[in-house]
Amino acid sequence: MTYEFLQHYWWFIVSLLGAILVFLLFVQGANSVAQSLGQTEEGRRMVYNSTGRKWEFTFTTLVTFGGAFFASFPLFYSTSFGGAYWLWMIILFTFVLQAVSYEFQNKLGNILGPKTFQFFLTLNGIVGPLLLGGAVATFFEGSNFIIAKENLVDAGAITPIISRWANASHGLDALLNPWVLVFGFAVVFLARVLGILYVINNVDDEDIRTRGSVRLIGAAVPFVVLFVAYLVHLLLKDGYAINASELIYMEPNKYLNNFLDMWYLSVLLLSGVILVLFGIIYTITCKRFIAGIWHTGFGVVFVVLALLLVAGYNNTAYYPSTADLQSSLTLANSCSSEFTLRTMFYVSLLVPFVLAYIIYAWRAIDSKKITKEEIQGDDHAY
Repeated sequence: MTYEFLQHYWWFIVSLLGAILVFLLFVQGANSVAQSLGQTEEGRRMVYNSTGRKWEFTFTTLVTFGGAFFASFPLFYSTSFGGAYWLWMIILFTFVLQAVSYEFQNKLGNILGPKTFQFFLTLNGIVGPLLLGGAVATFFEGSNFIIAKENLVDAGAITPIISRWANASHGLDALLNPWVLVFGFAVVFLARVLGILYVINNVDDEDIRTRGSVRLIGAAVPFVVLFVAYLVHLLLKDGYAINASELIYMEPNKYLNNFLDMWYLSVLLLSGVILVLFGIIYTITCKRFIAGIWHTGFGVVFVVLALLLVAGYNNTAYYPSTADLQSSLTLANSCSSEFTLRTMFYVSLLVPFVLAYIIYAWRAIDSKKITKEEIQGDDHAY
């Protein structure tokens, strides 16, 4: 295991966590359309109880994703999570609102009323995926930060700050880039697609499933349009490449070249796109088909994994700086020490056991479909 192998290994782990996180955004997506899926109070409760049994998976994966970045690529963590803190604080705030809203929307003594907390769930369902998608888009579009590693050895420096944001917006300036917004809204509609597919699979109610098929069309069309537009833009744009002297330079069609050089990622991307479209189209056309969430879900993981790997592999700067090109972060200049990465490699061998437990817990939670009778007879229902 060379140092370079460990860097690539941990970028794969981080990318896989990011891909799984995007899939788990079905919780936010379903909440954003719960009012239209369940047109009665009883119908909305079934939708919220369906997603309420899974929101911990999404939140835990988000925290694990950040923790993995901190351990393996600490300079990215300090630069993005520290510099772009307004972006991340808004994301975390909406997720905290989500957790509170599930617990208190139907509690006795709730002076704000259920609709207030349901509004918070809708807010998280839109803002969370939008900003998370925007954060991912900065891996390709760049962010406004400056790295100064010499501050570590500068005796005159009051505080050895390595990275700083180049303006006062602290991450919100990324939303001024129209392509960041295109990708962000693509993730919003993707989350809705996944959420609708999950509710169709998990809620045993003919009314909700019928409306879900109609709402699925309204979410899938803008998602496909926005995603294809961004993918074409990505393949044609200049990218941030690294030469033999570890200097960053702009390479025409860099990400297209990456897909051509790493053909296996092209296969992964194409396979994911086919699975996503199959799950959506077959659910719309076949009323008895309710397993679309798994085809589309695995497809989403494949697509996002391919995109994130393309952002960091093949001598590419995965976190470009628009303020100073040479401040861009690469796998080599932002990772932990070889000892740390090697130690974590052995710890990561326990991950399959954790995944096995998650699969077991998921199956146990979903052993019964959500029904009206179950909601009415469950004292712990949301």
